[in-house]
Amino acid sequence: MRVLLAAFLVLFASTTFAQANCLQTAGEIQPKLSAEQRRDFQTRLAQARADFDKNQSADNSIWLGRRTAYLGRYKEAIAIYTDAISKYPKDARLYRHRGHRLITIRCFDDAIKDFEKAAKLIKGKPDEIEPDGLPNARNIPTSTLQSNIWYHLGLAHYLKGDFGSARKAYREAEKVSKNPDMMVATTHWLYMTLRRLGREKEATASLAPITDNLQVIENADYYQLLKLYQGKLKPSDLVGDTNQTANSLSNATVGYGVGNWFLYNGRRTEAENTFRQIVLGIQWASFGHIAAEVELTR
Repeated sequence: MRVLLAAFLVLFASTTFAQANCLQTAGEIQPKLSAEQRRDFQTRLAQARADFDKNQSADNSIWLGRRTAYLGRYKEAIAIYTDAISKYPKDARLYRHRGHRLITIRCFDDAIKDFEKAAKLIKGKPDEIEPDGLPNARNIPTSTLQSNIWYHLGLAHYLKGDFGSARKAYREAEKVSKNPDMMVATTHWLYMTLRRLGREKEATASLAPITDNLQVIENADYYQLLKLYQGKLKPSDLVGDTNQTANSLSNATVGYGVGNWFLYNGRRTEAENTFRQIVLGIQWASFGHIAAEVELTR
């Protein structure tokens, strides 16, 4: 009995250490912002801090965390969410946002735990629109709490290389991706997941809802990539000279999609070259950049 107890304590301690170790040792690189962007972000952060100081509600905690993260202070944002979770442990939104920033700093296992907790908390509840921290051109939010939880859970599994679990999460995300923007985003990652699983027929079938007249507001890059998967575009139509570094979010996003297309179509050298160019860029926090990093270590 003592041996079993000792073994359990060692396992518990090692697991706890591993979780803490990722957060403690993970790096963070701040985004390159223009002087105008930085001033704007700092002004909005100051307002979020003032609101939080007046009322430490879950809503104000979320906005404080989001505004902090936009300036590249990801670990600080995670700490804000962690403190809020201690006060509001049944608020799925807090786990969703902390999970996102755990992905940013490459703590995928911890992110998965947060999204799985969030998924349990939303079970049987109606979905809700998630307000944008960085509004699109039409100032129309395009995602919801539930679609973001399943979408990011799928992403975390994908980045871990657990494509089977990613597939399950993206199938759940499909059910709550009700507008064109979320539909193309979810379908993009689902398609790539299915191709990595060798489920080519299922991947092709997943593209059926993607028509040429979708009114996409902000996920145009994913929409273009889906047209590549449908055979309507060629890689050169999207990336041009792949020797250019991915200094824009669009280049990192499209670059990873094209690189992955090269990979599952047997063009490994072109895939690796594309991934290397992405990680030379400055979009450290983007999903395309993170995914390219992961591919180069597999």
